[in-house]
Amino acid sequence: MNNSSTKIMIKGLEVLASIGVHPHEHETAQMIVIDIELDMGAMPTPEDDLLEETLDYARVADKAAAFAQEAHVQLVETLAGRIARWALDADKRVQACTVRIAKPHALINAKTAGVEYCLKRDG
Repeated sequence: MNNSSTKIMIKGLEVLASIGVHPHEHETAQMIVIDIELDMGAMPTPEDDLLEETLDYARVADKAAAFAQEAHVQLVETLAGRIARWALDADKRVQACTVRIAKPHALINAKTAGVEYCLKRDG
């Protein structure tokens, strides 16, 4: 019986992105901060200590940054959904993906504002 569970995470990925609904947000890229948590379920620990036996978090970070930088996105929710859907499509071992995107300079009176989106595999 396997009672283990593995989560792969990326925290505080800083990306300059063209994102937002306001006119000034279309003119200048702004810093966003992305956290990604990948629930790998009962994925076994690597027996041969090889990267192929797990999910390369550098690949996930690179893809998240690419999504953020490829074109203007109006909503952080849209970007979070794209990242989560890609993660589930890219590796069948991913059981769920939680993406948090924060815009540190979105509100004057708050440290940050953003969204947390979680997508789970059906079944």
